[in-house]
Amino acid sequence: MISRTPSLQPTPASGPRSSDLALPSEGAAPWQRSLAQAVRSTGELLDLLGLDPQMLEGAAPAQRDFPLRVPHSFVRRMRGGDPKDPLLLQVLPTSQELDANPGYSADPLGESDATAVPGLLHKYRGRALLMVTGACAIHCRYCFRRHFPYADHNSGGDTWDQALSYIAADSTLTEIILSGGDPLSVSDRKLARLASALASIPHLRRLRIHTRLPIALPERVDDNLLQWLTASRLQPVVVIHTNHPREIDRDVRLAIARLRDASIPVLNQTVLLAGINDDVPTLRELSETLFEAGVHPYYLHLMDRVDGAAHFEVDESFAQDLVWQLMSELPGYLVPKLVREVAGTPAKLPIPPLRSLDRVLE
Repeated sequence: MISRTPSLQPTPASGPRSSDLALPSEGAAPWQRSLAQAVRSTGELLDLLGLDPQMLEGAAPAQRDFPLRVPHSFVRRMRGGDPKDPLLLQVLPTSQELDANPGYSADPLGESDATAVPGLLHKYRGRALLMVTGACAIHCRYCFRRHFPYADHNSGGDTWDQALSYIAADSTLTEIILSGGDPLSVSDRKLARLASALASIPHLRRLRIHTRLPIALPERVDDNLLQWLTASRLQPVVVIHTNHPREIDRDVRLAIARLRDASIPVLNQTVLLAGINDDVPTLRELSETLFEAGVHPYYLHLMDRVDGAAHFEVDESFAQDLVWQLMSELPGYLVPKLVREVAGTPAKLPIPPLRSLDRVLE
């Protein structure tokens, strides 16, 4: 244990259920201005896409419970006039979110029990997750933290001191994951201070960033971000979140190229979602597109059973069939691991692509 830990005071962060991100100052970076101008009205979104507002009948309570937010750059990748566009369905509130479903809860991963100190989750040996903010650039309707009590994790004036002290006191920790919300919705100045404080803890080796911003708002990958990410002695790893190949356009490819040019490994996590990517051609194209962009397909998650998202769930046996077919069509390094996260387990649980060896011998 080291005797002195760095001090870093947080600024209160609002979660996706509450207030909007603060308006940028006059000297704000371009990405901050774009983030502040994100679409927040379902009416505006449907108008931009030429869609009938009546398709939102009964969805107003869902919008109030979990407000819409989507950057214009992401909207431009949607197909106009298509109410079933797979990018649109990820962000559009619907009345289905109001249904009560057995087996679904506000905290499907038991993260309240995994909270070591406010702002820090310690689920697995060797790594801990730091809740940097509750804010996101894009509000995905299947988000497993859509009900997370972010205010409880950012309300105390000594929150970061507690988290840093806990990390410094546990020499088994070698990797810290910055999460949220989306950590890259926070300013580079604050993130650089946090990264520096973490780098001063000797037993840490890696700093992992879980983020959707390089996809939702690719201009976020700028010189300031790369400067603090590469200045630290900690090895940076960026894990992005992409669910459909059309999310990856030219700007996203350029953002990923900048990360790769800075020798930062980039991995991808996908959530398997009904009506969005639950078919072999889409998943195959996603893996191919990711790899061409310099990203390794990492995990294919069975969806976490969070209240409001049951209409996205894909049956596990169907998911197994999809992955088995992917294995027959792609080289092994392009097939993501099918996993489910279960509260209280020591790691994410791998789901075998086959339910029975007999199927291979048929």
